[in-house]
Amino acid sequence: MKKRAVVFAGQGAQAVGMGRDLAEQYPECRALFEKADGVLGYSLSGICFDGPMEELTRADRCQPAVFTVSMACYAALMKEAPGISFAGAAGLSLGEWTALCAAGAVSFEQALEILAARGRFMQEACDERPGGMVSVIGLSLEAARQVAASAGVEVANINSPEQVVLSGEKSRIPAAENAAKQAGASRTVVLNVAGAFHSSLMGWAARKLEEKLRSVSFSPPAMPVVSNVTGRPHESAAAIGPAMVRQVTSSVQWVDTVRWFQEQGVAEYVECGPGRVLAGLIKRIDRNAIVHSIQDVSSLKKAVEALKAG
Repeated sequence: MKKRAVVFAGQGAQAVGMGRDLAEQYPECRALFEKADGVLGYSLSGICFDGPMEELTRADRCQPAVFTVSMACYAALMKEAPGISFAGAAGLSLGEWTALCAAGAVSFEQALEILAARGRFMQEACDERPGGMVSVIGLSLEAARQVAASAGVEVANINSPEQVVLSGEKSRIPAAENAAKQAGASRTVVLNVAGAFHSSLMGWAARKLEEKLRSVSFSPPAMPVVSNVTGRPHESAAAIGPAMVRQVTSSVQWVDTVRWFQEQGVAEYVECGPGRVLAGLIKRIDRNAIVHSIQDVSSLKKAVEALKAG
């Protein structure tokens, strides 16, 4: 039997209408949205289903929204393929919280409250110190690090061997983009984000999150959950909280995450949540990987059929 891993979407994958058909067709999914509305005290389901996009993009709304939709995708998968098992789980940035929830390390309600607060802290950090991010394609990691150092920015995401995201003060992003082009980057894209995520500019948000997590008790994950910070599984329940604080200011080690799965013999992945960003990144790291993306009822049925056939 093929070894499989489950991976969860991050911020930026959101889209108006996400999760609606899952909630309409699966009582388990509808219950998650109703629970989210109750925990948060506002209609998260309404923002997911009907927008507006401006509201859905706010970090304090977006993070619990993407989390809830991703968990709904996972719940529907468990309903349709109850015997499926995974060798591990991971997620991109906020998606790591979804992975921890899917593995039973934190409850759905706890994760919702944490992500609402995390999003608020990060938005406040963005407002305090305006920042930006630029995606650099076609440079090695070492070359990207040299570009970052020369421009006074930081490496935020190591997404694939050919794609690195740089993060820093908004005023420094044009210089970083120009330096990347001069270093031979095949393409650069300034990202439409609220600030300099996964950089030292998020230090205030990390300190506030650390305070928030002092009252949270994590359970041992039922399957390995790979840390964005190390590219290796969390070593213990006690280590999860400190690692998730460091994650706010640390580079996302997505290449190392996928390579760890490769070392375990994982050949097939299921991506849960809006968009197909992780499928693209995984294929750039492991060209032989099989990735099934689930974001709605149609993609769910297609993925389940392929998983049962394989």
